[in-house]
Amino acid sequence: MTTPDSTRGTGGTDALRIAYSPCPNDTFVFHAWAHGLVPDAPPLDVTFADIDITNQMAERGQLDVLKVSYAVLPWVLEDWALLPCGGALGRGCGPLVLTREPGTDLTGRTVAVPSERSTAYLLFRLWAATEVAGGVGEIVVMPFSEIMPAVRDGRVDAGLVIHEARFTYQNYGLHKLADMGEHWEATTGLPIPLGAIIARRSLGKERLHALADAARASVRMAWDDPAASRDYVLAHSQEMDPVVADQHIGLYVNEFTADLGTDGYAAVRGLLTRAAAEGLVPALRLDALAF
Repeated sequence: MTTPDSTRGTGGTDALRIAYSPCPNDTFVFHAWAHGLVPDAPPLDVTFADIDITNQMAERGQLDVLKVSYAVLPWVLEDWALLPCGGALGRGCGPLVLTREPGTDLTGRTVAVPSERSTAYLLFRLWAATEVAGGVGEIVVMPFSEIMPAVRDGRVDAGLVIHEARFTYQNYGLHKLADMGEHWEATTGLPIPLGAIIARRSLGKERLHALADAARASVRMAWDDPAASRDYVLAHSQEMDPVVADQHIGLYVNEFTADLGTDGYAAVRGLLTRAAAEGLVPALRLDALAF
């Protein structure tokens, strides 16, 4: 879904085509840039899309800038560069596995996931390899907003959820079976890499650095004046309770959003190296994370 004209920046043929989710962390981060408030930043032509869609866009080479899962990077970094800001990493913010009954054994069970190329699913597979001895059953991909209703209604046995579901799953009568973030942090000591901002390498290094500067400035402007983005955030948050939206932003927009830093890059390298060792993703040259 493409945004209304009022949120597409100052536009024109020079506008960068960008896609990110309608979730509060993304709309909060990109509000200033999308509305032409970041000095000297290029205008944006914004499309809202679920993470599974943006991951596919990256693999198909669509648009100029995308919010994607870190898990998709091994397939796309030849043509796309990872920007060092604007994404989602953190602690205590990992995906959850939810079930209708507490303590459910997932052996042979059907599990709904938001994307087979999502970081959530990659973390789930690393967890399940040691915690589900008999192996899970069928994996069903569906938009993250449909996963909790599907678990509640018995259409799947368990669901892997992300975003604000951390704060709302009990409203569906569901139980947390496991926290992928807790498992990741306990085994690595690193923050949890979730969503990345990537841009086409063909834009050139100078412009890629300028885009990173614009994203970082947009983040800092959002922190300096949180009220400025509130209408934009709530307009696109799928009727989310404003309190939940604030919790969402507080959890997913943090120091790693402004700059990955040493720990952020270590987390990304750690995830992709471990996943490659397990045969879950292609091996990645670690220098591919730079541009």
